[in-house]
Amino acid sequence: MSFRLPLILSAVLAAWSAAAAAETIKIGVTPGPHAQILEAVKPIAAKQGLDIQLLEFSDYVVPNAALDAGEIQANSFQNQPYLDNQKADRGYKIEAVGLTVNFPIGVYSKKHKAFADIPEGGKVSIPNDPTNGGRVLLLLRDKGVIKLKDGTAFKPTVLDITENPKKLKFIEVDAAQAPRALDDVDAAAINTNYATQAGLDPVKDPILREDPKGPYVNLIAVRTADKDKPWVKILVDSYHTPEVKEFVLTKFKGAVLPSW
Repeated sequence: MSFRLPLILSAVLAAWSAAAAAETIKIGVTPGPHAQILEAVKPIAAKQGLDIQLLEFSDYVVPNAALDAGEIQANSFQNQPYLDNQKADRGYKIEAVGLTVNFPIGVYSKKHKAFADIPEGGKVSIPNDPTNGGRVLLLLRDKGVIKLKDGTAFKPTVLDITENPKKLKFIEVDAAQAPRALDDVDAAAINTNYATQAGLDPVKDPILREDPKGPYVNLIAVRTADKDKPWVKILVDSYHTPEVKEFVLTKFKGAVLPSW
């Protein structure tokens, strides 16, 4: 016993020291896949001494404001065009540090089995933020539904529509409210995280779906002042593991796609 006791005490002290040295960070996410994926990242990061706490936000605006204000240390919910737009509009000092997953946006309908079935003058709801609203208009352009002005890049608006043969009426709604609009419109463009929350299947249910390849890959963002801190590398490396990739592929069955 006299030999074993120092060994036991040493092991206990080592475990206590590791726990005491663990760094805790708060990460802002939207409910659904982003939160679920980071729950899978947590135990991997914990082995590297990083304790992750998740805070869920119900919209796309607050997570960047909270990050810029230092209320959280990172967020995972947005793509690069959206982040660029927020930085330009609000002056946030925030940077992307790693890619995560892609959520091809879909157009859904309770009234029509195909987009071609939407009648002339039909109502189509799109997200009211420039990035997600713009990506829907680009999707409709690519499918031959409308034509847009040249040079609109990733942020066209309804004012940039030059041809609309079916005279569709575009109704802009908050992205989080898009599933509720389904009963009132002919079709609604809904982001994958909000679609899954509403019980929709983002692979089988859309009557139009975005090409998964493109600029809308999601990312992990941190404050510019933090981007070189050791915990950032641990977070990104923990996310970019085979275990997390397998979780995404198994859990979401093509609705969410790994981008690393």
